[in-house]
Amino acid sequence: MLSHIWFAFFLVAFASSLYRWLLLDDPSVFAQVIGATFDMAKLGVEIAIGLIGVLCLWLGFFRIAERAGLIQWLAKGLSPLFRHLMPEVPKGHPATGSVTMNLAANMLGLDNAATPMGLKAMQDLQSLNTTPETATNAQILFLVLNTSSVTLLPVTIFLYRAQQGASDPTAVFIPILLATSASTLAGLLMVAWLQRLKLWHPVVWAYFAGFAAFMALLITYLGGLDPASLSEQSSLIGNLVLLGVIVAFLSIGWYRRINVYDAFIDGAKGGFEVCVTLIPFLVGMLVAIGILRASGSLELLLSALQSMLTWLGIDTDFVAAIPTALMKPLSGSGARAMMLETMSAYGVDSFPATVAAIIQGSTETTFYVLAVYFGSVGIRRVRHAIACGLVADLAGILTAIVVAYWFFH
Repeated sequence: MLSHIWFAFFLVAFASSLYRWLLLDDPSVFAQVIGATFDMAKLGVEIAIGLIGVLCLWLGFFRIAERAGLIQWLAKGLSPLFRHLMPEVPKGHPATGSVTMNLAANMLGLDNAATPMGLKAMQDLQSLNTTPETATNAQILFLVLNTSSVTLLPVTIFLYRAQQGASDPTAVFIPILLATSASTLAGLLMVAWLQRLKLWHPVVWAYFAGFAAFMALLITYLGGLDPASLSEQSSLIGNLVLLGVIVAFLSIGWYRRINVYDAFIDGAKGGFEVCVTLIPFLVGMLVAIGILRASGSLELLLSALQSMLTWLGIDTDFVAAIPTALMKPLSGSGARAMMLETMSAYGVDSFPATVAAIIQGSTETTFYVLAVYFGSVGIRRVRHAIACGLVADLAGILTAIVVAYWFFH
């Protein structure tokens, strides 16, 4: 899928360039397109190198959290809920533990740890599958919860915003929390409706009531603030939470007699490797997006969308962030590149770049997660997994746009 999309970017850019040359008498378009390839390749490397320090920092802290057993602790807290959401999984089966550990790792933003745990969880669920090529209800629910981006700590978004020079990288913390909550809730309700899950069980209601109460209090508090105060409070809470998480990781690690400094260094070593690994993906996608913009085709698409929204009487300030939304279900690296290109083109603190950052943090990449997780166990018939994942994506993206206007417009 991604290969076709990437090739299509170049093909569309070439066709658009020919159109500008032959019909609009603009031969300079080819110089602009080739110039964009060099500029975007340079930008991709600069972004990856700029991330090394902050990525080393957070990978180090996350390694302390792993060794301190925080993931296992969160998993225990989630286990009662998933015993009811996945009734076909027997009590005490290893799948319950691996599923909850994966989701707990996602909540903490432990991407590197979450993926291996997710593959293990899918394998454990597959051991209960009597039709190995067809996804079970439990596997679909697990996949949708992953694609809806169950995350409480969107550190990666903060890192990219900081690297691009944002005046306040964590200002998007609460908007992302609201958007990813909407995405997860929509995905869960869609799966529950199709699978006839009994969400009225007291245990399930207890979890939902706790979550609903928290969100209601948060929205009630935020509803009384003006836009300037909203942005200020989001920044304050985001920074306070991050500092609190760091202190909590260190304190719990120290209490459990872990050599927190050695654990930090061990985790931080992976930061450089991750950044080097990112370079080819960033360069490939940024160059493709750059020539789309330089050829005029991306602006043509956005202009058409803007005209339609204007005709409908809808504000169009968010339109420049739409490429991130369109790419998000298809490719994580592609959506990340779209977000970074928007930051580069409009400025990291601009409204379009802020909307793109919130969209990027609202959901995961549905088709990538589906391919990796289902492909790892040989599932070919995915049933309603894609539809539920896309519903979650749509809910997250629409909520991201709404809360961006609420907080920053």
